[in-house]
Amino acid sequence: MERQSASQHKDGARARSPPLHLIRRQVARILRILLKGDAQRRAQGTIRSLVYKPSVVAKRATLALTCGTLKYLQVLKEVLASTDLITNKRKVQAELVYVLTYDVLFGQEVLPIGDAEKLVLSRKHALRAALARLLVKKNVASADKLLPSEVEVSDYAAPRYVRVNTLKIGVNDAFEVLSQFTDVQYDDMIPYLLVLPAGTDLHDHSLVLQGSLFLQGKASCMPAQALDPIPEWEVLDACAAPGNKTVQLAAIMKGRGRILACEQDRSRLKTLKKTVELAGASNIEVLHQDFLQSNPFAAKFSKVRAILLDPSCSGSGTTLHRLDNLLPSFAKGQLEEDKEKQRVECLARFQEAALRHALSFPAVERIIYSTCSINKRENEDVVASVLPFAHAHNFELATAFPEWPHRGLEVVDGGTKQMDFSSLFLLESNLGLHH
Repeated sequence: MERQSASQHKDGARARSPPLHLIRRQVARILRILLKGDAQRRAQGTIRSLVYKPSVVAKRATLALTCGTLKYLQVLKEVLASTDLITNKRKVQAELVYVLTYDVLFGQEVLPIGDAEKLVLSRKHALRAALARLLVKKNVASADKLLPSEVEVSDYAAPRYVRVNTLKIGVNDAFEVLSQFTDVQYDDMIPYLLVLPAGTDLHDHSLVLQGSLFLQGKASCMPAQALDPIPEWEVLDACAAPGNKTVQLAAIMKGRGRILACEQDRSRLKTLKKTVELAGASNIEVLHQDFLQSNPFAAKFSKVRAILLDPSCSGSGTTLHRLDNLLPSFAKGQLEEDKEKQRVECLARFQEAALRHALSFPAVERIIYSTCSINKRENEDVVASVLPFAHAHNFELATAFPEWPHRGLEVVDGGTKQMDFSSLFLLESNLGLHH
């Protein structure tokens, strides 16, 4: 039987792509959010997370056009500086001008469908002439030679990982469904994780939309798997939103026991609740609470035996995956180095406080501390600073995933027990675990 593509899974008919002028306006809205957040250093989402929202149509085309426009953004700004398109009194949205100019110069044909298209097309010859002058000025033969090295994306394409939500569907059943239209493999470390070819788009697949499958990377799955709580335990997810790790814990615990999920931000709390509802995880109690302000000795935490601590971090280990290298702030390089060091230091101090706080819960026996950072300051240094406090509370570093070959730096006693894949540390009580 001939395999169907992922976009044909519902009824066998390929969904009709929306008109290109609508996709361009969709991209402009995404760029507006990205560039505003990047300028303020308060991102409202990554490129991928904004593109893959359920409300976004034609995700693959939208991602390609978003990345292309960002990749050439500095070139576009220099070219546009010789025109009145950005400062035009008609006040066409700047981001839409960037998108249309990108397509006029490097992308697909622009038709005179709307006012913005007509305006940009009226300057088409001026734009192309400005680009030609820029190439001469920079003494390069083509526009791609104008691009900074930061925007180059590695040729390596990571596989698409899919976590099976065993609260709703069996791993083998999910394997069979996905095998109908693509190659599928079982992950060699996490039993409910499936591996698909790079670029496989499942965002509109019915199993994803109904919460039977979660598009969750391997590194993101490792902390909960390493914590590996006993089903009857009470577990605390200290910094829970958006909730993928939280509902993964619920599946590991087979829907039994109890999970307390803390989140202090109101908007992220809504996302967390939606994730919990989507997963069908009935053993999760969502708490609108700052983990650092929680009282470890309060009655509701008295039986917590495992804590997953995945706090806010710099995200330096996910730069290429998140495509942050396409954002303007990334290209500033050394100019922002001092600010970045200050930001990492503030984050590390918060992380140290959060890890000490986790160690203060009276019944806790197992703690996972994880980040998506590659900064030593947020990983080995945080653990090194807290380790004396951990020893005083009868905790030792334990080895998570001993079969994984890549370990951390030897900066603390037991430092090689850290994993550099997801910057993960496992702390266990040396008083013995009571299963």
